[in-house]
Amino acid sequence: MLDDPHLNRVRLEIHLGRLRLSNPILVASGTFGYGREMEGAVEIHRLGGIVPKTITLHPRKGNKPPRTCETPAGLLNSIGLDNDGLEVFLRRDLPYLASLGPPIIVSIAGKNPQEFVELAARLDKADGVAALELNLSCPNVSGGIDFSTEADRCRQVVAEVRKVSQLPLLAKLTPNVTDLVPIAQAAADAGADALTLINTCLGMAVDWRRRRPRLGNIVGGLSGPAIKPIALRAVYQVAQAVKIPIVGVGGIGSIEDVMEFLVVGATAVQIGTANFYDPTVSIRILDALPAALAELGASSVAEVVGSLRPGAAGLSE
Repeated sequence: MLDDPHLNRVRLEIHLGRLRLSNPILVASGTFGYGREMEGAVEIHRLGGIVPKTITLHPRKGNKPPRTCETPAGLLNSIGLDNDGLEVFLRRDLPYLASLGPPIIVSIAGKNPQEFVELAARLDKADGVAALELNLSCPNVSGGIDFSTEADRCRQVVAEVRKVSQLPLLAKLTPNVTDLVPIAQAAADAGADALTLINTCLGMAVDWRRRRPRLGNIVGGLSGPAIKPIALRAVYQVAQAVKIPIVGVGGIGSIEDVMEFLVVGATAVQIGTANFYDPTVSIRILDALPAALAELGASSVAEVVGSLRPGAAGLSE
């Protein structure tokens, strides 16, 4: 397929504000480790970008087990931001990640705005960081989603980070709110270069015979195919109201999924849960992308982004 001269002319490059990516296929935080875990299984150098596992200022042990539970249409997890902290990341993980080729978008989370600020300030001076993704929306830690359930709190964190960092900023928001649009607008107004939509949906699984929850934290974040309709809705609604680019996340496992996200308004996508059961999926999707764009008569990703025609619902051509 890629030998087709027309497909070779399809431009995959995209921009998330000031961040240039060679293509729109990224891997999501928490599903790709720190790169080493996928070495040998994935042509990592071809990815549009890598978002490593979220780091915090100090090491975190995470939540008590069990931490994951399969459901009929997705995965529940309550990992709880288990990580070795900023110092270990800078010393051990970042040099390796920077050697892989794709832009590294470092995901950070803090217990309070000051921790976000300190993380951002340190990473702003580190070699190999292309951008920061502010994880304002983890449902598995105390206070984890507080920063993206209220517009004012979201605005505060993004604005404070913007003061200390020259890097492009992506704000990752939660779907666990009544109206995502004002929160997304607050992030944009405060200086975010792009939005990441969505994080996991809060859920629960129960062993009724033993009358116990299946997760040690009782509730966790649901990801996978079950949340794709929610993510598509969120991207579409926010894209109508906010002018900065959107990275779509949630249930993506095929080229069809990717194209749906692009059409409703995402400029790029992150592949998450699918990495667990098919580590090669991101590259297969990337290989299929030129033909899918060409099928719509497009010669670039930008021509497809936000091209949904709402008035044509249910009509055939």
